[in-house]
Amino acid sequence: MAHPIHQANENSPFGELTREEFYHKQQVLHQESFMLNKQNMKIFTQSWQPAGSSSLRLRGLVAMVHGYTDESSWLIQLNAVGLAKAGFYVCALDLQGHGYSDGSRGHIPKIEPVVEDCIQFFDSARAAHPKLPAFLFGESLGGAISILICLKQSKAWSGLILNAAMCGVSNKFKPVWPLEELLPMAAFVAPTWKIAITDDPVKKSYKEEWKRKLVMKSPNRLPNSKVTAATALEFLRVCGYIQRNCHRLELPLLMVHGGEDKVCDPESASLVHESAASKDKTLNIFKGMWHQFIGEPNESVDLVFGMILSWIGDRASKAKTNIGNDPEN
Repeated sequence: MAHPIHQANENSPFGELTREEFYHKQQVLHQESFMLNKQNMKIFTQSWQPAGSSSLRLRGLVAMVHGYTDESSWLIQLNAVGLAKAGFYVCALDLQGHGYSDGSRGHIPKIEPVVEDCIQFFDSARAAHPKLPAFLFGESLGGAISILICLKQSKAWSGLILNAAMCGVSNKFKPVWPLEELLPMAAFVAPTWKIAITDDPVKKSYKEEWKRKLVMKSPNRLPNSKVTAATALEFLRVCGYIQRNCHRLELPLLMVHGGEDKVCDPESASLVHESAASKDKTLNIFKGMWHQFIGEPNESVDLVFGMILSWIGDRASKAKTNIGNDPEN
């Protein structure tokens, strides 16, 4: 199955179509709403599923978590559309301070409230589809968040898919010395101070120039891509926590990572893969690929996405059989 990226151009993920025309052509039903979280913030949520009678034969549920400075809409949603076309119910939200959700733009001084938002929304989605095997699909920062969710909900998920997960920040992307050592003080004194980094992360994430242009044209694109001091410190803390606790992961695990990822360290992904207690675990590091596989040439996108789709499909079939044999269902 060809990935929906083939329909996009540098101006729109929907190509020459309107959003509604695009969904109709893809035979996908799209819904969106807002959720009020525990902090009384409005969090944008959405879902995609196959339209028509195909929706009655759903293969599973996939909960997606996007990365830093990204959103659940625009380019990344094409992964969700591709999964929905393949028979899955897919749900996603905009993290606090991203997309259409409330919050200080790009400022995540504490990861826990963001994790709780995801759990709140995904719990409601799973409750609405109790007989479907449920999978988490996290990209970049969303990969780290997905790991944290699984560490809290070890029995709730049938599998975890990590794309370029933030298990460790690349040395090529970290603040220069001695700024990293001064981060705790900077985060305490001026938590929202924007740290100068070498480049906009988009330039290091999407290999194809037309896809970088497309990402920059998102109506929700953050005006300043520099990370705040408190956010940078929290990301480093989260990476350390994951590296110390990833041995507790026991669920089926698929990790895909670009070999030339200059944002999230491929070696840290290897460490998580080696440490995880999962009996069913796979790591694929794609030589020459950058941070976002959707930013590669379309043939490479099809290759990686096809692998992800096949992996989820196989585990969904096995999990559904087990659910069907459970006397409580």
